[in-house]
Amino acid sequence: MQRPLEIAPSVASFSARTPTLPPATHTNSYALGGRDVLLVEPATPFEDEQRAFIEWARELRSTGRNLVAIFLTHHHPDHVGGAEVFSRELELPLWAHWQTADRLRGVRIARTLGEGDEIVLDGPDPQRWTVLHTPGHAPGHLCLYEPVAGHLVAGDMVASVGTILIEPGDGDMAVYLNQLDRLRRLEARTALPAHGTPIDDPSALFERYIQHRGMRESKILHALAAAAPDGDTIDDIVSRAYDDTSQSVWAIARLSLAAHLVKLVREGRVRVDGERYSLSH
Repeated sequence: MQRPLEIAPSVASFSARTPTLPPATHTNSYALGGRDVLLVEPATPFEDEQRAFIEWARELRSTGRNLVAIFLTHHHPDHVGGAEVFSRELELPLWAHWQTADRLRGVRIARTLGEGDEIVLDGPDPQRWTVLHTPGHAPGHLCLYEPVAGHLVAGDMVASVGTILIEPGDGDMAVYLNQLDRLRRLEARTALPAHGTPIDDPSALFERYIQHRGMRESKILHALAAAAPDGDTIDDIVSRAYDDTSQSVWAIARLSLAAHLVKLVREGRVRVDGERYSLSH
């Protein structure tokens, strides 16, 4: 693992070990900007990795660069584990969506950002990053888009290692799919995910994610077509709808299945009676 990694002029990443879902083991932080610098994803809770992150940030300062703030894409632990430490040690404010701030009780968010806000970073080649509110994985999820170079900071919307979990309560499958389609239509040149390497053709990956979710939804409906007369439980359905995956991942798959079922019930395609689901007629 190379860190820091120079991705493009005035864009670098720093991958740190985090308690994230396998097969991912690390979360990428980013330094955006040539003179003014925005740090993205204060991710790691581990002290040794925090020391390495702080050293990296201080090295940026030692070259005359101006650290502006720390940006949170969303509130999940593998993205904010170092937020308070880095804010204190580097004397930098934390920026996030208000719904992220609302979920991080006790963490001071100095500036709340939302759809259409802009972050201008001065330098030899100034950058103007547009804030995109992209819920679905998390209510306050934010992406950043810089249209000149075509860079998209994607957070947990997609990954180049593993997949993205949509969990009922925090996530919303229908909203997530709509946001994937929106990001697809940006036609960004490079996506910078929180997990894995930079993505060179992000629109194609967004489309594959959408198609994969559509395939899984079809398997769920097919599984429900064979349900018992009084319906099937989630545990009954997962064994048929995810029969193309290892049983070792069924516990996580069960969460995605639940998110799909919430969507299908809302659309009137599936009905639920207690804990049993069946096709609507």
